[in-house]
Amino acid sequence: MDNNNGKKNEIKIELTPEVANGHYANLAMIVHSPNEFFMDFIALAPNMPQAKVQSRIIMTPENAKQLLFALRENVELYEKTFGVIEPRRPMGNNGDLPNPFKA
Repeated sequence: MDNNNGKKNEIKIELTPEVANGHYANLAMIVHSPNEFFMDFIALAPNMPQAKVQSRIIMTPENAKQLLFALRENVELYEKTFGVIEPRRPMGNNGDLPNPFKA
């Protein structure tokens, strides 16, 4: 969209060095309320009785759906470039990591 000066509206995004390092997560837990989706990204390690939430992201349902579409599009692009991502057996079934969804 153009403003009065004929320039496109731009959003400048700052990425600090601390955030740029990122956090590793190999498990995501997602819950929702009527107004928000809560996504906890967790680092789960073998033989460890406890896992640490590395980051929590809270989004509106509309933004969560946009994220779903963006992930789908990016997985498709990834697979076109690098090949199909083969699904792995669920964690907890291979003896390496506990299954957090099992009662």
